[in-house]
Amino acid sequence: MTVNDQLNRDPFCDPRVHLSRRTLLGAGGGGLMMSAIARRLAWADEQGLTDTAKPKSVILLWLQGGPSQLETFDPHPGGMYGGDSSSINTSVKGLKISDLLPQTAEQMHLASLIRSVTSKEGDHERAVYNIKTGYRPDPTLKHPSVGAVLCHADQGGADIPRHISIVPSGFPGRGGYLGAGYDAFKIYDPAQPVPDIRRSVPEPRFQQRIADLYDVVESEFQRGRLQQLEKTRTLHRTVTDGAMRMMSSQQLDAFEVSSEPKEVRESFGDSAFGRGALAASRLIEVGARCVEVSLGGWDSHITNHSLQSSACDKLDPALSALLKRLEERDLLDSTLVVCGGEFGRTPTINPAEGRDHWPHGFSVLLAGCGIRRGAVHGETAGKPTLDPDKPMADIVDPVTVGDLHATILTALDVDFEEELETPIGRPMKRSEGKPIKAILDS
Repeated sequence: MTVNDQLNRDPFCDPRVHLSRRTLLGAGGGGLMMSAIARRLAWADEQGLTDTAKPKSVILLWLQGGPSQLETFDPHPGGMYGGDSSSINTSVKGLKISDLLPQTAEQMHLASLIRSVTSKEGDHERAVYNIKTGYRPDPTLKHPSVGAVLCHADQGGADIPRHISIVPSGFPGRGGYLGAGYDAFKIYDPAQPVPDIRRSVPEPRFQQRIADLYDVVESEFQRGRLQQLEKTRTLHRTVTDGAMRMMSSQQLDAFEVSSEPKEVRESFGDSAFGRGALAASRLIEVGARCVEVSLGGWDSHITNHSLQSSACDKLDPALSALLKRLEERDLLDSTLVVCGGEFGRTPTINPAEGRDHWPHGFSVLLAGCGIRRGAVHGETAGKPTLDPDKPMADIVDPVTVGDLHATILTALDVDFEEELETPIGRPMKRSEGKPIKAILDS
C-alpha cells in the first residue's frame, strides 16, 4: 500500500470531510494553529509512513495585474503596436525577448515560452480565478488552485505548510472544494520574521497553557463533532500538536533569507518579490510543494511603458537568479517554475499611453520538470487583427487556460484527467484541457 493509499484511509484527509473556516476558528484559534498540513503530518508520523520518491514542486511567480506580453516575452518593436521597448537576443539562438529583461535573457536556455495563451476572462478577479484554477468562475463550485491540487495529489510530509503564498495579492491560492486545509499559508516580505511562531512566555508557562487548552477545550469541542474520529483525540488536538511541532522545527529556517550570503541576496534584487523568490527556492528544499510569490504593478492602463519597466526591474533579477539557482542546485528537474499573470495587454496603445486588458494571446514562461528547454510554442502577429469579432485571428497554435493547467499538472506527474469528488458528490476532473506535447520532453 502506498503512502497516498494510507493517507486516503485517514478521515482527516478525506476531501469529503468539509471543514469551514468558521469551524476551524471555533476550535480555538486561526493561522498556524489551524494548519491542516500539520494534522496530516501528525497522522502520517503516527502511522510511520515515509515516501522516498523525489517529490516535484512548483514555484509560481505571479504577476498580478496583467503583464504586457509586448514589454516582456513577446516584443514586436518597430511597428505601431510595439511601443517603446526593444527586443534583445537571448541565450537561445533566434529567440528574442524585451530589453527590459536583460538578465532573464541570459537564462532563457533553461525555459520555454508559450506566446499564445488565450482566455475568455478579461476582468481581473475572474481572470485570476481562471488562470490559478484552470476553470472559469462557477457560482455553484469553488475550484482549487494548482498548488492545492498538487498538495492533495502528493501527501508527502513537512513540518512547515506545503502550500505557501509570499507577498500575497488579493487572490492567493485557495483549496476550493478540496477544503480550506489546502489554502495557501500567507507570509509577507521575507525580510521580516514569520509571525506567530515564537513563544511570548517562558517555556514552563507555555506548556501549562497548552495543557489547560487541552483540558478545557477538548471535552467541549469533541461533543457532537466529527463522531467518526477516535474519542480520545479530536481534530483540534492534532492540529495543535502539528502547529507546535512547526514552531520548533528547523525547517522554519528556510524562511530566513538573511542567512544567505550578501551576493546571493543581491542577485535576486532588493525587493520583497526578490526575497520571496529566494525564499521559495529554500522552501521547496525542505518540503514545500507550491510556493507562490506575487508581484504587482502591471495594470498599465496609463503610462504603460513606465509601469511595465518598473515592474520588470523587480521581475528580471528575481526570475533569472531563481532559474540559475535551481539549475546549480540540481533542483530544476524536480521544480516547475511558472511565470505569468491573469492576461496580457492590448496591442494598441490608448490615448493615456497605456495598454488595456487583453486575454487574446499572451505569454507564460515555464521551466523545469520535463519542460523542454529553449522552446517557444505559439505566435502572435506583429500587426494583429483588431476585429472584435475575430480577436484571435492573429494567433498561431492557441493554448487555452485548461491546456496550460493540463501541461503544468503533467509536468508535475499529476493525472490531470483524474476525477475528484466534490463535497456534494459531483465528479470533477483536475483539468479540462490537454497537455501541450510540443513543450513536454518525452
